[in-house]
Amino acid sequence: MRLTGLDGLPDAVSRPDYTPADHGTGIVHLGLGAFHKAHQAAATDAALAAEGGNWRICGVSLRSPEPAAQLGPQNGFYTLIERSAEGSRARVIGSIAQALCLGPDRAEVLAALTAPTTRIVNLTVTEKGYGLSRATGGVDEAHPGIAHDLTAPEAPIGVAGLLVWALKARRAAGTPPFTVLCCDNLPENGHLVRGLLVDFARRTAPEQADFIASEVAFPSTMVDRITPAATPETLAAAEAMLGVRDEAAVETEAFTQWVIEDHFPTGRPSWEAAGAMFVTDVKPYEEMKLRMLNGAHSMLAYAGFLAGHRHVSDVMQDAPLAALVRRHLAAAAATLPPLAGVDLAAYAEALTVRFANPHLRHQTYQIAMDGTEKLPQRIFSPTEAAISKGHSIEPFAFAIAAWMRYAMGKTEAGETYALRDPREAELRQLVAAADDTATIVSNLMGLPGLFPTSLAACPDLHRSVTSKLETMRQNGMADAIGIESREYIS
Repeated sequence: MRLTGLDGLPDAVSRPDYTPADHGTGIVHLGLGAFHKAHQAAATDAALAAEGGNWRICGVSLRSPEPAAQLGPQNGFYTLIERSAEGSRARVIGSIAQALCLGPDRAEVLAALTAPTTRIVNLTVTEKGYGLSRATGGVDEAHPGIAHDLTAPEAPIGVAGLLVWALKARRAAGTPPFTVLCCDNLPENGHLVRGLLVDFARRTAPEQADFIASEVAFPSTMVDRITPAATPETLAAAEAMLGVRDEAAVETEAFTQWVIEDHFPTGRPSWEAAGAMFVTDVKPYEEMKLRMLNGAHSMLAYAGFLAGHRHVSDVMQDAPLAALVRRHLAAAAATLPPLAGVDLAAYAEALTVRFANPHLRHQTYQIAMDGTEKLPQRIFSPTEAAISKGHSIEPFAFAIAAWMRYAMGKTEAGETYALRDPREAELRQLVAAADDTATIVSNLMGLPGLFPTSLAACPDLHRSVTSKLETMRQNGMADAIGIESREYIS
């Protein structure tokens, strides 16, 4: 039997403290994946229970039909398994009213985007999903979705094309614009998405560009909840807890954080009920999370994967590598300005506890994907800050070297693996064209639009990265970790 409603569930399973069918849809979410179900949909579920309102969600997958196939037969219900070091609990979420896939459900998606009842469009499409040009802040014409939509703006398939089309249609109908709420790990994400849409509009609907720039709200956000990809074990755990099959179950950590710029001209759910913090400036919180949590995550993912650690919790059982995680967190914290009410040392310690959670099977290989999209804000930005402050760059040089070793695409046993990076072909070509470690470093630092000029031209960084990468290549990652940790501890 499959999960389709709330009747008959075990008493130990939490469920919505409201009647979902009594609430209309007010949010369209693009990027219907595990993170949305663990974070924004869960927060909206809490908001509906606390204050009600017509804020249920129409979830849209832009490519894969799988999320809709999972949620549709279940009437949008799914299990969220929240895991902490003390154990796990199951919670059934009722905030998703409809699950669609853009391909087969295009008419319904466009109708949802233009409906007067839709007041917010949330986004979790990953960093690479936007088609942003790092160099200009506008569109990347080489991005498949952008390239398609520039030539066919009335049949959009990408984020920018869909949102510009919908905002144009709403304006023509006299419908107020929705608020665009980016929840991806991008610096000043609201500002970046505004720039993307304005540039796309200038190219395809020039009369809309100034309207979007001045009349559409793009609040910035910082989101934090470690969420692994669902596995067969996730579904088995949900079935054991509920007594019914749930094809859409996800698991996440018990911790959750959401910091939001409070700018919603047409209203918003009472996300405060889920612990959301509304502020006037998200940037300090965003930088803290990107540099500390995400930066350390990337470093440990590359080093841990190549050292044979499948999960983040395994990394934290490796004492030398766990020491380097702590070193990275301290180095990243030192690049940040003071933040009122936040103890950065305590935040770093809390992160090590979260990383070590034995019940959360977060794969290093999953975190390692899309490095060229993640490194600029996670690693390069704090490296530049460390240089400007006269701090050591060694922790960041180690992270860069670990990424470069990962970009070589082979384990120490000679097995090849997919980089799962939007610039994978370029990375492989640059590595293949190099005969020695120094050339690999030069080639990868010279990849257009990736490294900031100040870092690519920094001789101290080049020397440090080259030395560490050479050790990884010659001695192996485990030895490189050991050498690095001994130098740190001493």
